[in-house]
This record gives sequence, C-alpha cells and structure tokens, in this order.
Amino acid sequence: MPHKFLVHAPGDAVGVAVEDLKPGDTVTGVVLRDNSVLQVALRDPIPLGHKLALRAIVRGERVIEYGEVIGEALADIVPGQHVHVHNIVSVRWPRSTAATTRVG
Repeated sequence: MPHKFLVHAPGDAVGVAVEDLKPGDTVTGVVLRDNSVLQVALRDPIPLGHKLALRAIVRGERVIEYGEVIGEALADIVPGQHVHVHNIVSVRWPRSTAATTRVG
C-alpha cells in the first residue's frame, strides 16, 4: 500500500493510520476529498485506526477531522505525534470525572 494514513478533508489537523506505524518513519498520506498527498515524520508509534497529528496543534486548540471539530487539545501536540485520549478531549463527550469523584 503506497499510503500509510488517510485524511478525510483538506484542512484536517489529523490523519488516521491504515496500518501500524513506527516512530522515525516518514509516511505518506492521502486526502480523501481531493486525492492530494502529504508526508509526515512520525514521533510516536501509531496503532492501526489511531490518529496522527499532521501539523502543530497548541493546547486549547480545537482539533479538526472530517472538516469538523472533534476535540480540544489538552497539551501541545507536534506533527507526527499520536493523537488520542491522552492529549485531546472530545467536545461531544467530555472526559469523565468518575475516576476523580468519590462517592460517600
């Protein structure tokens, strides 16, 4: 497979790995809406189906995928970094407080 990740729309901040990806590799991705191609040098391992940052995302910035806001960055994220629940929070499903809330 020539591409290693997919991007849903031009302007998305993240792409989705189509196979397990290794840090240190420079990988090629395809934007589905216009077939444009881009490359990203990976900082982290990216599991199949997980997101990778296509550009720098600053803490508090809205994260775009599918041309829509999917979350907010909890920390600064660099290109090629794994984007997941450790560094973004969903705007649709905010982080649970159950782990920090004590009953009784």
